Amino acid sequence: MVLVTSARDYINRMLQDISGMKVLILDSQTVSVVSVVYSQSELLQKEVFLVELVDSISKSKESMSHLKAIYFLRPTSENIQHLRQQLGNPRFGEYHLFFSNMLKDTQIHILADSDEQEVVQQVQEFYADFVANEPYHFTLNIPSNHLYMLPAVVDPSSLQHFSERVVDGIAAVFLALKRRPVIRYQRTSDIAKRIAQETAKLMYQQESGLFDFRRTEVSPLLLIIDRRDDPVTPLLNQWTYQAMVHELIGIQDNKVDLRNMGKVPKDQQEVVLSSEQDAFFKSNMYENFGDIGMNIKRMVDDFQQAAKSNQNIQTIEDMAKFVENYPEYKKMHGNVSKHVTLVTEMSKIVQERKLMLVSETEQELACNGGQGAAFEAVTNLLNNESISDIDRLRLVMLYALRYEKESPVQLMQLFNKLASRSAKYKPGLVQFLLKQAGTDKRTGDLYGNRDFLNIARNMARGLKGVENVYTQHQPLLFHTMESIVKGRLRDVDYPFVGNHFQQGSRPQDVIIFIVGGTTYEESRAVSLQNASNSGIRFILGGSAILNSKRFLKDLEEAQRAVKYSASVV
Repeated sequence: MVLVTSARDYINRMLQDISGMKVLILDSQTVSVVSVVYSQSELLQKEVFLVELVDSISKSKESMSHLKAIYFLRPTSENIQHLRQQLGNPRFGEYHLFFSNMLKDTQIHILADSDEQEVVQQVQEFYADFVANEPYHFTLNIPSNHLYMLPAVVDPSSLQHFSERVVDGIAAVFLALKRRPVIRYQRTSDIAKRIAQETAKLMYQQESGLFDFRRTEVSPLLLIIDRRDDPVTPLLNQWTYQAMVHELIGIQDNKVDLRNMGKVPKDQQEVVLSSEQDAFFKSNMYENFGDIGMNIKRMVDDFQQAAKSNQNIQTIEDMAKFVENYPEYKKMHGNVSKHVTLVTEMSKIVQERKLMLVSETEQELACNGGQGAAFEAVTNLLNNESISDIDRLRLVMLYALRYEKESPVQLMQLFNKLASRSAKYKPGLVQFLLKQAGTDKRTGDLYGNRDFLNIARNMARGLKGVENVYTQHQPLLFHTMESIVKGRLRDVDYPFVGNHFQQGSRPQDVIIFIVGGTTYEESRAVSLQNASNSGIRFILGGSAILNSKRFLKDLEEAQRAVKYSASVV
């Protein structure tokens, strides 16, 4: 069972058992949970005539006793307070309360005490406390995602809050899948260790009854790793469709906002990109940019054929046929113009920012050795007037991550050049990245140069040549999955929590959670791995979905927090 199905099932069960006209009341997190798996037209079919946010509905006094209210909320103290107020002065005929995670006993008592007029019909826990944007990829959309980079002493209460939210999200995924995992974590990461231990404590001690599903198969594996073990992937430009849209324009909850993109038709200002709802996107989301152009041209040709046949309406039968096919025709028209708009906008950005030039050097920095040539290429791009500030910064970061130990003198030259060329350059941000994710901090073999087998494999790859210079990079996650499939993930690097080990045989399900966020390049690697029928199904999750802009923003916020705490001491 995949995550989209689990989340949809929960929402179906909420909506279909309650007949009549309904209002659905969500919070800022559950609105994302619902919107990625359920369209507005599907909600209407279930007689949901109004969708409101819990904090805005608190401000309204108008009575709507003809409507039944379905609340779907995270069990936070703020939400319980909103409910307390709203139940004290009920506006709706019935209240059906669903929570996306485990309620505390005290919260249940507060709700019971508040329901003096006995309008609450039911209180249930439906464990959809994660945003299932794709069948094998979920996110928790944590706003203060930078917190994972902070040492515990900088902001202990915010870090505790962050850890609890991650543990809640992971717990909900396993409750939805009805499994209890064995847990491993990345040894070099304090935050990964903390989350692994708190998750184990919840599943094996505090709520062991809830997680005891009496299953006989091999337990799934939960592997918790830290984004800083592979800081390269979120810094790279992307050239496959879904990852590229997120990198250049941005995807939020499977929606793309095109309002700032110049002249875009009104109905295209926000478009949905979902593999569940769009067949063209589903078959092209992992294709590279060159092929997408050809495939869209083919789709436009098909559409023109359909449009032509609709012009030949001669008889009443033709007309009836056209009316019958019109919804499909209209959908096809919307789809064609959506993808044409996206590809046109991205082509403009690629040309404006000279991304093919930039990306070739990025890929060289990420995949191939050769420090002298790399230094020269980065220097030339820093001197190039048409390269944007953010691209200069990323190039220096990629160079620094690769050659921090080999060429400190040249690295200083690049730092100085970057500072003089790019007014926006934040002093010390590259150095802060090295402190966070430099060679000494990483567990995995990021550049394939620590381990003899990896070195040999890279040489072989170099000899074979690469089909496409822009997509030769493979995220570290790809090699991690390979190690799991071959049973070679080292206990010393990824220890188990407690005494719950894999019993002899390898797991059939593996959930990899990246604290600090995932990328669409990694979700593509997971999807391709799952399609290879290795006998193991992988699911990827993270605290956010990153592109380079978001990754750099998290770095800046973490750097600011560390500086602030140092100045207060």
